[in-house]
Amino acid sequence: MAALAIRAAFAAVATSLAVYWLLNSSFLQTPNIALSLPAAAAAFVVVAIAASGPGHRSDGTPPGPAALPVLGNWLQVGNDLNHRFLARLSARYGPVFRLRLGVRNLVVVSDPRLATEVLHTQGVEFGSRPRNVVFDIFTANGADMVFTEYGDHWRRMRRVMTLPFFTARVVQQYRAMWEAEMDAVVSDLRADPVARVAGVVVRRRLQLMLYNIMYGMMFDARFESVDDPLFVQATRFNSERSRLAQSFDYNYGDFIPILRPFLRGYLNKCRDLQSRRLAFFNNNYVEKRRKVMDSPGDKDKLRCAIDHILAAEKNGEITAENVIYIVENINVAAIETTLWSIEWALAEVVNHPAVQTKVRGEIKDVLGDDEPITESNIQQLPYLQAVIKETLRLHSPIPLLVPHMNLEEAKLGGYTIPRGSKVVVNAWWLANNPELWEKPEEFRPERFLDEDSGVDAATIGGKADFRFLPFGVGRRSCPGIILAMPILALIVGKLVRSFQMLPPPGVDKLDVSEKGGQFSLHIANHSVVAFHPIDSA
Repeated sequence: MAALAIRAAFAAVATSLAVYWLLNSSFLQTPNIALSLPAAAAAFVVVAIAASGPGHRSDGTPPGPAALPVLGNWLQVGNDLNHRFLARLSARYGPVFRLRLGVRNLVVVSDPRLATEVLHTQGVEFGSRPRNVVFDIFTANGADMVFTEYGDHWRRMRRVMTLPFFTARVVQQYRAMWEAEMDAVVSDLRADPVARVAGVVVRRRLQLMLYNIMYGMMFDARFESVDDPLFVQATRFNSERSRLAQSFDYNYGDFIPILRPFLRGYLNKCRDLQSRRLAFFNNNYVEKRRKVMDSPGDKDKLRCAIDHILAAEKNGEITAENVIYIVENINVAAIETTLWSIEWALAEVVNHPAVQTKVRGEIKDVLGDDEPITESNIQQLPYLQAVIKETLRLHSPIPLLVPHMNLEEAKLGGYTIPRGSKVVVNAWWLANNPELWEKPEEFRPERFLDEDSGVDAATIGGKADFRFLPFGVGRRSCPGIILAMPILALIVGKLVRSFQMLPPPGVDKLDVSEKGGQFSLHIANHSVVAFHPIDSA
């Protein structure tokens, strides 16, 4: 009893010091947090309490470090709740643990069996999305599909988005356009003398390719070059949106409501950007297609995805606000994540020339020198498919998946999960845990043909291996898998067939260091790659 009383007293002192510092330090006026002496002292006390306190909780909730009033575990864990840090915590606290971040509960799942519970078996119970002060701005409090709560609105939005974007029929409709955009990338690289000697940062050209693919599907529109003013605007808007949404700098105001007034400037930046960004989408694309749809003529010939979506609006299924937030979701979820995965894949095949040679040999053996690589024949190239899977395993684009939330109290792994908890599945750790995979730190596509043959990325309707969830699984999985997997295989296959890809002169290996945000994981430094044409390609 005495020990508990002493610990409680220390907790009260630490909390008082920390809150005093938070309310009086320059931290609240700057986006970057630097611990001052009082905060350091408070943090020291907090860590001491946590280290001496029990991991298991008496209320039946999952284990985790001891938490302070008001602040919870924030001073111990900081803002950067990345996948590697959470994996280390799971080694201490187990496959499911809880962090208290201010007023919010964060429950972290790091076990395939428990991931099955969250994503599939109890998919309804954990099917909602947590609120977030910044994402409330970028989604108009859940007017979109990706970040909205589970319920009728989500079901309606998912249905409206699936028909024009995420079906096999859509893939067949647009595959020739995809292939033409990719062939244009190959042609541009062949024509660039710098690319074959010093090497180029190919990311910008690949970004143009992906924007043309998605804007072609969405709006029947195309950008002429990376200098196209509309392309420059679109990428700038989306990049700034990603920077503001992915930053950890606003967590303190999200976790601790009494500090939210100090976020006013940050949130105003978000509102201003979102207003200008949505106006850009609306004025340049949505309204143009709306006028086409409203004009006399053949109303039955719907040319692109937005036409189907506008028809759903006209039928009363969704609102005009929902229309623009579908456009917002596609810009965020479909383009940049695919681009990150292409960057990772190219960097890995450059760093592993034997893999590159093996892909090229498979293409030659199966297709010969003349048959083009197309969406219809990439399934005949299992080693190429394995390269894509291995890229997604080693470099999960969304390492914690999109967070889930339980609207009501739930049970998981024998523990009570309080209602409104933010629940994340550490998909990166499931795919990189040495207890589940042989030498997971190695880039070795052969694993998907040997000991892990049959493992595939699945979302709905397929047999999922819950160690490998690059697109999630279940009700809230990413429907974009039907587009992303063939696009990734096509562009990597076409580039490997056409070029010997090498590091630039004087460089032995490309840097594959990672940079993470609130949700995403991408390559820290965009790769410079030398593209040496292969004459027979």
